[in-house]
Amino acid sequence: MSSESRLENIGPVVCVVGARPNFMKMAPILRAFAGHAPIIPTLLIHTGQHYDREMNDRLFEELRLPRPEINLEVGSGTHAAQTAEVMKRFEPVIDEFKPACVLVVGDVNSTLACTLVSVKKGVPVAHVEAGLRSFDRAMPEEINRVLTDQVADLLYTSERGALDNLKREGISQARVEFVGNVMIDSLMAHREYARRPVDILETAGFDGAIADSPDGYAVVTLHRPSNVDQAETLTPLLETLRDASRQLPLIFALHPRTRGNIERFGLNDLVGGKRIALLPPQGYLEMLGLMAGARLVLTDSGGMQEETTALGIPCLTIRENTERPITVEYGTNTLVGRDRQAILAGVAEVVANGGKRGRIPELWDGHSAERIAAHLAAWLAARGSR
Repeated sequence: MSSESRLENIGPVVCVVGARPNFMKMAPILRAFAGHAPIIPTLLIHTGQHYDREMNDRLFEELRLPRPEINLEVGSGTHAAQTAEVMKRFEPVIDEFKPACVLVVGDVNSTLACTLVSVKKGVPVAHVEAGLRSFDRAMPEEINRVLTDQVADLLYTSERGALDNLKREGISQARVEFVGNVMIDSLMAHREYARRPVDILETAGFDGAIADSPDGYAVVTLHRPSNVDQAETLTPLLETLRDASRQLPLIFALHPRTRGNIERFGLNDLVGGKRIALLPPQGYLEMLGLMAGARLVLTDSGGMQEETTALGIPCLTIRENTERPITVEYGTNTLVGRDRQAILAGVAEVVANGGKRGRIPELWDGHSAERIAAHLAAWLAARGSR
């Protein structure tokens, strides 16, 4: 039996997305599966873990993502409640469609929940972006990463150092395949469509002067609970950003969680003024345009650490650790935590000397999804011949 006929006679690869970062990772994978010869059959499931109708519609359009065949509409909740609800609603999907494999990406609750259901039902799991570790077990994402990797059948890694993490946890190298970074596939595929910063600001009601500043500008995003959920943490961070804006104008894309807490804690005065442009949540092409045009990015986002490295833009990560150390070792990223002096010194370095320079890591070349498609097709065909 040919490999083509073996793929035609298997169930679909169920591809799971649950939150915005998953969309950027899944889009190139689905295109690679559709472009593979033979086509790899897929079923796209949105768990609804994070759901904003307007933002989702925009992301699907911008990323050229097909609409999910099924939306589980789980919604928000505590980590335990959300994980349990995804599991409860995902199990009937497995029973109905009998997939050949379930493919999960990243480290959100949906990733772990769908993995657990799949392995308990005897369905193989492929985890894209495996082996990343912050070594901070206080982060829910770290728990999701570790547990998913322990039980997944195929572990697709974005950097070579991930293999060392997996081997330390007793995982066989035979389960691991280094393919590169699918986030960079999306970035390279959409760079030419990125929106101009001036247009973004004018759409948001600003005059665009910040984007046209002779000194350039910095982009800011903050959303992690450890940074924004407590007044005693958020207040000094906003005070530091206000002082940083005196060196370099800021474009601050406000996550709904962050905006809500700024209002709840009465901190609006700290983010006012002509040197800070407050924007609502932005689409992918808007954020890509803002980052590409910036002199600096200040963030607590994992994905933006990778994107700034690929773009060659200095990044100050407002966290004490990162699960993406390659962005520090090879790339443009610097960990500054919430240290006021480190943040202001990092901004000053960019203004004076251009900031940290790096290089693009191995296999961050825009073809990671194609490598995943080729490997997974061969693996599924081999299973089908048993």
